[in-house]
Amino acid sequence: MSMLDGLLGQIGEHVDVNNLAAKVGLSPEHVQQAIAQLAHFHTADGDTAEGAAAATGLPLDKIQEIVSHLGGEGALAHFAGMLQGQGGVLGSLGGLLGKS
Repeated sequence: MSMLDGLLGQIGEHVDVNNLAAKVGLSPEHVQQAIAQLAHFHTADGDTAEGAAAATGLPLDKIQEIVSHLGGEGALAHFAGMLQGQGGVLGSLGGLLGKS
């Protein structure tokens, strides 16, 4: 989880998965999955939050709440770009989370 926490720390002050999970009422594992799918779907056609909700099985309102806590679409775009720019970290992160 430290790789994800490190990247999240670059997009917002003091963002970490455990704290975010507590704020939105989900497990850290669900938040990790949601973030990975948000980053993936941010670069795809269609609605980012809806795609992440469908991929994770989490409620759309929880996905939207995560986006809000991350700093909105702008922060999500920055985060997705960082993941893509890390030599395939997005794919690796998805694999670590059981999604590819």
